[in-house]
Amino acid sequence: MFTISTPHEEIQSPIKDHLLPEPRANGCCVIGESHSFTRLHKNNECIQTPGKRGIIFCLNREQTAAVLLVNLTVLQDYTRTMSASKPQESGEVRITHSLHTKEDEFLVERRKTVFKHLEKLKIHCSRDEVPHIALLGSGGGQRAMVGLLGSLVQLYEEDLLDCILYLSGVSGSTWCMASLYQELDWSTKLDTVKDKIIERLSGPGVSFTDKLAKLKEYYKKDIISLTDVWAVMVVTEYVKEIDKQTLTDQWDHLSKDPFPIYAVIDKHCKQQRDGDPWFEISPHEAGYSLSGAFVGTSSFGSQFDNGLKKKQQPEIDMLYLQALCGSALADEDEIKKFLLGKIIDFLKRFLHKKQLKMSEKMRKDPKDPPVEMYYQVLMDLAEMHLSVLNGEDPSHLDQSIRTTLDDLSGGKHQLIFPIEQLNLTHKKDAKHYMNQHTEDVFNNLSHCNSFWTDLKMWKRIFECTNHWIWGRNYDFLHNMDEQKVPAALLKSKMRDYEDAGLLLNSPYFTALRKERDIDLIISLDFSEGDPFMTVREAAKMCKKLNIAFPDVPTIPDKEEKKPKDFYVFKGQNAPTVIHIPLFNVVNCGDDIEAWRKKYGTFQGSYSAEMITDLMKVAGKNISNNREKLLKEIGAAVGQKKR
Repeated sequence: MFTISTPHEEIQSPIKDHLLPEPRANGCCVIGESHSFTRLHKNNECIQTPGKRGIIFCLNREQTAAVLLVNLTVLQDYTRTMSASKPQESGEVRITHSLHTKEDEFLVERRKTVFKHLEKLKIHCSRDEVPHIALLGSGGGQRAMVGLLGSLVQLYEEDLLDCILYLSGVSGSTWCMASLYQELDWSTKLDTVKDKIIERLSGPGVSFTDKLAKLKEYYKKDIISLTDVWAVMVVTEYVKEIDKQTLTDQWDHLSKDPFPIYAVIDKHCKQQRDGDPWFEISPHEAGYSLSGAFVGTSSFGSQFDNGLKKKQQPEIDMLYLQALCGSALADEDEIKKFLLGKIIDFLKRFLHKKQLKMSEKMRKDPKDPPVEMYYQVLMDLAEMHLSVLNGEDPSHLDQSIRTTLDDLSGGKHQLIFPIEQLNLTHKKDAKHYMNQHTEDVFNNLSHCNSFWTDLKMWKRIFECTNHWIWGRNYDFLHNMDEQKVPAALLKSKMRDYEDAGLLLNSPYFTALRKERDIDLIISLDFSEGDPFMTVREAAKMCKKLNIAFPDVPTIPDKEEKKPKDFYVFKGQNAPTVIHIPLFNVVNCGDDIEAWRKKYGTFQGSYSAEMITDLMKVAGKNISNNREKLLKEIGAAVGQKKR
């Protein structure tokens, strides 16, 4: 890698363009004069850009390069893309309230499709009057995943899907989106695509061997968090695959599908109520929806400093993206219990004879203790954490850990913190003890060098669990001097991103960007509990942020428990919002609570029969309201004309 120092003197006189000459024998070239220069260090070689105007790098025997600044923009572009081995494509940081040029280009073509389809539906308008319609899928785990699929299938059957410009989701809805966009032009063949998805979702799932390999692959990244663990141990249980594609792999600029946008939130901004928490990821860029700060999607997760890429990281794959978007299945304690249970199950599987045989072959010295002993300590430690969360005495697990560690070390090492210091009646003190105890256990295990590689991975997993670290990635805005962006987003080297459902369980703010000029929002609500919470909260948040959004009138108490299947909210200079609760009196009759209980968020994967039944219920919300949908689409056209 290169080390580049920032120019500290301004150019004193203009420099004319020069074609780049060949370097002299001593490896130096002179093409102009400037008092401003950058020093660049690499192995002794000459770097230049043949045939390019305006910039050249020339190295002398001291391995120093003088960079003549003819055009600062060229320099910035060049320094973003150069690498020690070969040029790397670098996503630039973009600070502007405008759409990515490729999104704009796609929308031009997509609007043509929508225009033709509106004509087919007898909704007449000019090309300039084509309404911008966004379909939003809320969170709700696999209920949202299957519910969105059922809704989209029915939109396809009712010949309405080609009216949609954008498809955006949070949490479980993004699991459905990820499956759909594996197939190019899925919206033109949804009858066959949905069969493939249903077959997979009701199938056997991912093998333990593949999960373990994926976990180790994620560990090789610069940064690992619980999102990686959640992807491997939880998301795979629901989506039944490891999707190694990336978002940029999936997308084709000639696609006939709605433009996809995945929504998450910035955890720090949410907690500190400082900055812009709304974060979106599209095929072209990722960034803050309201602040207008973006980076190329392929570079999201790479390390930046002052807008320049310092270290490339692999683009996040679709499995990780689904975990990043979909991890809020319950409150923190419940998720922690659920995740610890998954970790314990994972470790138990590792102790299976087949896995032990594989691990035993990896031992460097036959005299080393059996690998089973190390994993037994980890499993006891995870179960101890779970017992403490449940308020149960973990003394027997602590004793098991101490006994095994004593056998491993031959009595040479002892744990520092006695179990008597654990105070289960005080939650904060118990958490502090377990953090110390966990570090103590891993310090003892670290003396077993033959196990070091896996040990470091598991140590990091337990650290992330203790400190509740999710979605940690490099901050692409780090160290930038940009007044248009909230200062909080510029200070940290890393940011944590998490499920948007923890703040608002629907991706309204991806659709409410002024640049997208959305006329009609169709909100499919798959939330558990209050069926109006998302639209109410969206209205409140928009009011505080001075974003145009229709008022949401008071809903009668009776309807909160037994909602209708179709609500329309309108406001002046605001997009119309259609709100469709999944379970309602029309498609469920008096059995709404039974349906909600059957499809709870916090449960195992659905059977094929459950998937089919839920898709039918979700589909009825579209088929029963086809004429109402057409009416509101027509009204959006009328609003455009005015």
